[in-house]
Amino acid sequence: MSRRVSCLLAILLSSSVGAAAAAPRVITGIGEREAGRLFPAAPAEEPAPEPAYVAPPPAPAAAPLPARAPIAAPSPPVPAYVAPRPAPQPRVVTARAEPPVAPGAYGGGFIELLVTGQTPEPQPQARRRVAALGAGEANVQRQIDPVFFRTEVDYAGAEHPGTIVIDSENKFLYLVQGSGRALRYGIGVGRPGFTWAGVKSISRKAEWPDWTPPGEMLARRPDLPRHMDGGPANPLGARAMYLGSSLYRIHGTNEPYTIGQNVSSGCIRMMNDDVADLYDRVHVGTKVVVR
Repeated sequence: MSRRVSCLLAILLSSSVGAAAAAPRVITGIGEREAGRLFPAAPAEEPAPEPAYVAPPPAPAAAPLPARAPIAAPSPPVPAYVAPRPAPQPRVVTARAEPPVAPGAYGGGFIELLVTGQTPEPQPQARRRVAALGAGEANVQRQIDPVFFRTEVDYAGAEHPGTIVIDSENKFLYLVQGSGRALRYGIGVGRPGFTWAGVKSISRKAEWPDWTPPGEMLARRPDLPRHMDGGPANPLGARAMYLGSSLYRIHGTNEPYTIGQNVSSGCIRMMNDDVADLYDRVHVGTKVVVR
């Protein structure tokens, strides 16, 4: 029986090797017992154990958010205080009272008086009026007539543009512009007996000029200062324009309230603002006509 079974198996294996690899094994004529011995059944696979359920850890309790303070509404901006602009005031110059002036002593025009070598009246009219006031009335104000403020006007003269023309009688200085126009400035001129006329040219210019009296003048007037530095207290004021080789000049003044008067011994005085304006507009060599 065993030999017989072995032969059958050999035949089957040799004839159907390929089929045996692909097809399921079918053996006929073999008892179940023999088949079970020859082809033991594969052990049944045990089912894989199901994984034990692990509950996820509880989430940590969230910390409570701090309560936010309510946002206050922004306060409206406080407008910046702007002081109102003061109303424009007329130009007023204070005439400073001084003690009575002794004969031979002079005010802001004493330089002009000295260089002429003559003995003029000791005080201009305005200074005499101030000196005559009582102590309680010493601080007086003299408003400069607006007609003497710097302005541009029509001009009918025949002088070339850039020429300076001085109208001593009416107390005006003209800087000819051309096309029938001129700049006009108020001035102070020589008192009676000290006016002059002629044609000069600017020979030198100086800002805040100082003044040193010559030796012959000091010999005649030993009370004079040996030197006066330029500055607000200097009678020549902020600017000076020297006229030729003469002792005359166009200059500023520390007494602006004297503009429009006969106050000097021949020099032409101007308010400091005006003389600075003229100074910047002219040059050395500018022609000056004095009438």
